[in-house]
Amino acid sequence: MSQSVTRAARIIDRIAGDPRTVAELAEEFGLHRSTMFRELQALEQVGWVRRRPSGRYALGTQLAALSKQALDSLDLRDVGGEHVRRLHRRTGNTVHLAALMDRSIVYVDKAEDEAGVRMYSRVGKAVIPHCSAVGKAILAGLDSQRRDEVLARTTWERYTDTTITTRERFDRELAVVSARGYATDDREFEPFVNCIAVPITSSVGVVGAVSVTAIRMVADLDRLAVHLPIMRETADAISRELT
Repeated sequence: MSQSVTRAARIIDRIAGDPRTVAELAEEFGLHRSTMFRELQALEQVGWVRRRPSGRYALGTQLAALSKQALDSLDLRDVGGEHVRRLHRRTGNTVHLAALMDRSIVYVDKAEDEAGVRMYSRVGKAVIPHCSAVGKAILAGLDSQRRDEVLARTTWERYTDTTITTRERFDRELAVVSARGYATDDREFEPFVNCIAVPITSSVGVVGAVSVTAIRMVADLDRLAVHLPIMRETADAISRELT
């Protein structure tokens, strides 16, 4: 880890419980005041620290929001586990639980389809956002800045004939998802798999999504859409326990 990153982390840790002035931090870290001021300015620009009227620096609102979001994401599997299994029992299809973690979307829980067909997804694996229903359900609820952060490393690779491969088209898809309240994966990653997903929210906004997935020959999107009422019940139940 670089010296500047290490120092920034130490500064944040130092002011977390006790806001400090530039002079106090400069003395503690053995730096010139102008150097410490530049460090704090950089942290302030990204919202990780904020300068109080007294001149003391405290934790910023962006860092507080990210901390709350991280806690919600970590809690999501514990809170959602039983709900996921209940939804699985009611639908008979594979159910995924995905969480927004900083700039990634990750599968945090999964209840397998009774048919036992092996799928790409696994707990702990990052979601490919542009061709997954859970990815779309989460991204549709984010503001433009957070959406850009999550999509920054997307390569827009084509996996099937129905994969969305441009940001412009993807943004149009997310507008549709936002308007109707659920997302679909129409054979966009695997040509024989369909999926439908709804978002999970907390006090800070969208933190995850729950989905039902099936082999196309077993259930097409119209058939999966029949499960939307109980999927929304599941998402709402998880949301209530997160807040």
